[in-house]
Order: sequence, then structure tokens, then C-alpha cells
Amino acid sequence: MTALTEMEFFIDPSRCIGCQACVQACGECGTHRGHSMIHLEYIERADSVQTAPVVCMHCEDPTCAKVCPADAIKQDDNGVVLSAAKPRCIACSNCVLACPFGVPKMQTKFELMMKCDMCYDRTSEGLKPMCATVCPSGALFFGHRDFIERSRREKAVNEFQFGRQLVKTKVNMMTAPEIKTLSFDIAEFLPADFSENDLPSRAGAPDAADFGVWENLPSQKNAANESESTEIVFAK
Repeated sequence: MTALTEMEFFIDPSRCIGCQACVQACGECGTHRGHSMIHLEYIERADSVQTAPVVCMHCEDPTCAKVCPADAIKQDDNGVVLSAAKPRCIACSNCVLACPFGVPKMQTKFELMMKCDMCYDRTSEGLKPMCATVCPSGALFFGHRDFIERSRREKAVNEFQFGRQLVKTKVNMMTAPEIKTLSFDIAEFLPADFSENDLPSRAGAPDAADFGVWENLPSQKNAANESESTEIVFAK
């Protein structure tokens, strides 16, 4: 039987045809109990019908696990980041906000974070994840790297740059051969005519909202002096 350490997961969004076979099959995994742990994202939905499967990237140093105050998210010896443990998860959504890939989803009806666990009950036995088993176009592939290198023109990368943070993952993303690291900049996802004036006001902190940068805020010393000289008048 093939060991999990000999197999790798590959995603090629350009091959996704939006059939949702992966989403339906995910719920058939024995430990998922009928609930899909993955979903499809629409790319440039206003202009295209192109979709992309969203599965957990299984980071080498998972941010979701680091920010969990209840220690509900575990990573096994093979690098698989498991879904939140029901007895521990407090439904705080820290992991949902922290994940750079937007993978974890909070299921409010269960008060539990649920995400792709690479069909751990299958892959730990050397079987393919359900999604990769049924994908008809090869957008999701679970197997040997040498096969991918022989059969695909794209290159598999597992390093992602988010600003100054470099994230390495267990799951590979297929991209152009000349690319070694996929870089993401939030500015690239903002509208071309976006300006700082489009930002919403910060309710609850009108004094801070008036300043463009934090360095321009009054120092603690000046703030203390001002507070001492301020006369407090109570309404009668």
C-alpha cells in the first residue's frame, strides 16, 4: 500500500470546469458525515464563468492552528492540518480570519469550524481523497510528483508570498513554468479607481479615524497632559 508521504496533492485551477463533482464527493468521505469540506470560487464572476476548487493548502506552519485559543486544530506527523475538534472548538472564528487562503468556514449551526482535512481517513491508508478521485478534468490530482512532471506543462509550486510572509504548503499549485513562488498583494484585488476615501469610517474611534497614519496620533504624554487640563462637566 502506498504511503501518504509518497503521494502529493496538486491543484490546477485552469482545468476546473465547475462541475462540482469534488464538492459532492467530499461529503461522501467517511468522516465528513455528508458535509462537504470544500467549495468552488468564481474567478472574475462578472466577466467569466471560470471556477476554481478551494481545498486546504495544509501549510507547513499553519496560521489557523497558531491563532486557535482552544488548541482545537492539530497537525499530524505527515503535515496534514486537521479540521477543528468538536470538543475543543469554541467557534471564535480566529482561524477563519487568519487563514491567508480563505479556507476555514465557520458552520454556525454546529458551532464548529470545518475545513478540508485531505480525507484523512482515506489518505492515511494510501487512498486518494474523494475530490481527486472524481475530478474529471485533472484540476485536482493526488499522486506521484514524477507523473505530474512528465504529463503536465505547468510547474508545481508550494511557496506563496503574502506581503512579507512566505507560506510553504503541503499542497501544490500548478502555474507557469518560470514561476517559483506565487506572490499575492491585496492592492491587486482592489478596483482600479479605489482611493483611501472609499474606506468606511471607524465607528467607535472618531478621534483616531481623523489621522491618516498612527504615527500622527498624540503621544501618551501629551494625551495625559490634555486629560489633566480638561474640565469634566456632568449634565444636570
